[in-house]
Amino acid sequence: MKKVMIISLILPFVILATSCNQSTCDRSSSTNQKLVSEVMTKEVQDATAPDKVLDDLMEGNDRYVKDSLTQRDFPAQVKATATGQYPKAVILGCIDSRVPVELVFDQGVGDLFVVRVAGNVEDKDVLGSIEYSMGVAGSKLLMVLGHESCGAVKSAVDKLDVGSENVTHLLDQIEPAILEVEGTRDSKNKEYLTEVIKTNVKMTIDDIRNRSSIIKQLEADGKIMIVGAYYDLHSGKVTLLK
Repeated sequence: MKKVMIISLILPFVILATSCNQSTCDRSSSTNQKLVSEVMTKEVQDATAPDKVLDDLMEGNDRYVKDSLTQRDFPAQVKATATGQYPKAVILGCIDSRVPVELVFDQGVGDLFVVRVAGNVEDKDVLGSIEYSMGVAGSKLLMVLGHESCGAVKSAVDKLDVGSENVTHLLDQIEPAILEVEGTRDSKNKEYLTEVIKTNVKMTIDDIRNRSSIIKQLEADGKIMIVGAYYDLHSGKVTLLK
């Protein structure tokens, strides 16, 4: 009788100790995977079409959303890229800390050029950076990435004035997108704000084409692709904009 009672008391702990939920099992198995140490090379960059780069980024975002990021040997990648870099894409995104670009697309060291500025707008310095990354360093894809509840766009809608000419100059660059969107100017209206954010992405792309003959020609020649995208803070999902 005592043996039966002891077994009945111990059994639940044994089951608990030897079992795992799906997430725990997945994490355990992932640690046993071979770490990826390969990096982008010029040969791979040259051979990869722009649409394939986009596919790779969107597949990476899918892994990010599913919490199934590629396991990488970062020290090996750091060492491998020390003598050169051949990123496949350049991402123009916002400075928002909730949008960690390389993680969002599950990319490693040397895979991306990332330009970050509040409101993902462009000026001469940003344009020069993009032209360098595509016209000189050979990146095949330019993505302008906006995101949900963008603080810069919200501040522009609210006509925020903090007494800084620099901030005012930045927010003024978002004003054309605000004027483009129909409806009452109200940052508390989520649908309206989202539409302004997406319109700002599209107008940034138009500005880049209009202001950079290099980028416009590369796109016309089919050597690069330019896309706009929107990041959902709640899910981590990136959606391409038409």
